[in-house]
Amino acid sequence: MFATMGALGLAPSAEAATKTPFQPPQPSDFRLRGRAAAKVLVLGGGVAGLTVAYELGKAGYDCTVLEARDRVGGRNLTMRGGDRLEEIGGAAQRARFSDGQYMNMGPARIAQWMTTMDYCRELGVPLEVFANSNAEALIYNESSGMTAPVKWRTAKADVYGYISELLAKATDQGALDRRLTETDKERLLSFLSSFGAIGPKSSGYAYTGTDRRGYRVDPGAGDQAGTVLGPPPSLSEVLASGVGRSFSFELGYSQAMLMFQPVGGMDAIPRALAKAVGPGRIKTGAEVTKITNLAEGVEVHYVKNGKTHLAKADYAVAALPPNILAKIPHNLGAGVQAALEYPTVVSAGKLGIEYTRRWWELEENIYGGITNTDLDTSVIWYPSYGYGTERGVLLAYYNSGRDAQTYDPLTHAQRLERALQAGAKIHGPKFRRDIAASLSIAWRRQPHLEGAWVSWPARGAEYRLLNRPQGNVYFCGDWLSYEIAWQHGAFESARKVVTELHQRVLKS
Repeated sequence: MFATMGALGLAPSAEAATKTPFQPPQPSDFRLRGRAAAKVLVLGGGVAGLTVAYELGKAGYDCTVLEARDRVGGRNLTMRGGDRLEEIGGAAQRARFSDGQYMNMGPARIAQWMTTMDYCRELGVPLEVFANSNAEALIYNESSGMTAPVKWRTAKADVYGYISELLAKATDQGALDRRLTETDKERLLSFLSSFGAIGPKSSGYAYTGTDRRGYRVDPGAGDQAGTVLGPPPSLSEVLASGVGRSFSFELGYSQAMLMFQPVGGMDAIPRALAKAVGPGRIKTGAEVTKITNLAEGVEVHYVKNGKTHLAKADYAVAALPPNILAKIPHNLGAGVQAALEYPTVVSAGKLGIEYTRRWWELEENIYGGITNTDLDTSVIWYPSYGYGTERGVLLAYYNSGRDAQTYDPLTHAQRLERALQAGAKIHGPKFRRDIAASLSIAWRRQPHLEGAWVSWPARGAEYRLLNRPQGNVYFCGDWLSYEIAWQHGAFESARKVVTELHQRVLKS
């Protein structure tokens, strides 16, 4: 068995023992060599813009950040009790969360490989585990006829079991002889036996269910051996339920556990960046109204406190979403304008509910993780902090695309009622009880952003054009990366831009 595991890459080999020992990720070693004193205007105080100012500032640049909103962070937005959230059209909400409770309205998780981790370390932002997957969380596909949710562990046991049974039968009956040697077949059958918990050849490799599916009564002391769940549904029923469609989610490179979050809220990242940049270099409430590229430098008009101001610099870095930049007059040419209008703006929304009792832990043993559904609420997130305490903020939905567009025009009260109806299908009447506060966001209705992220129909000429400077104006943001909607994309784009700008300055 050990040899088989080794052949499948599931056990250490002699070769592995001779490899270089694992080296943990090191603090960001991003440094701009040489010193410079060029003046740079950074348009937008989101993660990308703040990173540009932070990195250029370390190299001696004179940077000023112009941010239209009254706070930095852009889509990195954490709401706490007392915070006010305004929407285009005049609607506003006041967060009523109790002390210690918060809701990450935008980004909420970080993969271990992302540059975001380096900046958290460099800036001293403490991290904790974000439970991205949980065997006790649920799957509910109403469109397939499910009348009750099923636990992830149960769904996995059944899907893996039946697939293993089918593959074992096909292997044993010679259906894969053109691909497998006899030794390969033996090793594969050995693997499937363990992977799917299937029976021996004498049973036809039948999957009949094991304690992997879970227990009705958990094991205990004395004579309490536990009562396992009954036999699994038929293969046809499992396939019809569509529960396997959710499994690919946790296999995604950007979604695989372990994942992390800053302690106390995701906005710890932009707050740390802003502190490092220096408050005197950041102007909030400064809305850019015109960008002019000159032969020697740039001019930027902006409005603050109802008055128009003119700022001049050697360079400008436009770190605003392309749909917002497309609305700002400029002299960068029709090609740039067409490129800015090319990406498709994506809707996304969230709604959080603070409960006075953590019933998902008390009654369902769900500690963090995500329930997946085919409802227009898409998912339910259980908080990955405050385990075992009295209160908690549960994310009743986080949806995007067409599902989010359904919620965009609704009032908060309408969003809440729709979310409660959906949540009750999964968790029953308790989803409506013990509610202390709630808050929702529709990113298409957020001033100066007007969308959650963008999608490129194709990364063609438009994408390449905006990844190059246009005169003395550079463009920057997650939308100019291959990790759109992640802070990692914003960090990487910022590092690319400041490197190119710095090299240009040193040569000038």
